Amino acid sequence: MSIAVRDIVDVLKLRIGVAIALSAVAGLAITPGPPQPAWRIAALVAAVLLSSAAAGAFNHYFERDLDARMRRTQNRPFVAGRYAAGPAWLSAMALLLLAGTGLALMLGVVSAGHVLLGALVYGVVYTVWLKRRTPWNIVVGGLAGSFAVLAGGAAVDPVPSALPVTLAMTLFLWTPPHFWTLALARRAEYAAAEVPMLPVVMEPRPAARVILAHAVVLVAVSLMPAAFGMGLPYLVCAASGGLLFVALCWRLAAEPTAGNATAAFFGSLAQLQLVIIGVLLETL
Repeated sequence: MSIAVRDIVDVLKLRIGVAIALSAVAGLAITPGPPQPAWRIAALVAAVLLSSAAAGAFNHYFERDLDARMRRTQNRPFVAGRYAAGPAWLSAMALLLLAGTGLALMLGVVSAGHVLLGALVYGVVYTVWLKRRTPWNIVVGGLAGSFAVLAGGAAVDPVPSALPVTLAMTLFLWTPPHFWTLALARRAEYAAAEVPMLPVVMEPRPAARVILAHAVVLVAVSLMPAAFGMGLPYLVCAASGGLLFVALCWRLAAEPTAGNATAAFFGSLAQLQLVIIGVLLETL
């Protein structure tokens, strides 16, 4: 991959965007209702990708001073000088957000509202208001992914039902331990950047115990769709991913090292992927 392409993928956070778009498709798939035509699914994916790209780019733009102080992010385009921050970039982000919201309007006002709220929660509430001010930053920021699931559900039925709401709760609960494990693995970098993530304001061992407790609650909620009609394929996938993540968090709580935190971070990714795969296997 060339540097130019890698920079675009990085700035627009397309890897995260794809995961959020898949979560939106899972929200659509899990919602009871008539089968959706391909164009509506494509519109949902495009809307979520564009809006999440706008929020991701704004995150890079706004946090370039923080990124310069962290080894993990100091080569990002705005920090390294390959992109020049200015009005043109802000205009491009606004256009991406308008395009995403406009596409989502094809699916209904409620769905478009969720798409817009997801981008605003991540771009404004989390990035601007909370990240530098409170350890609760990512707890509230976790709502961003939940709105993608709700957008998918609203594309089928604007009145929320138990299955998409439960899946949205799973996304909400997944985000904090996912980011906390990363912050624990790179605790010194977050501390140097003065970002008050939970593992920075707490000692590693109690922080790891909080992560473990949160993971247990997350897995319990991720199994709840089985009580509302999801079958064996979903249950096997969600339980397998959940057991893996809890086991890795248990090891982290016993020995809160950077290596164990990194393993738990990747375990959180596997857990979410398996939940989404379970939904798609069950419903598509």
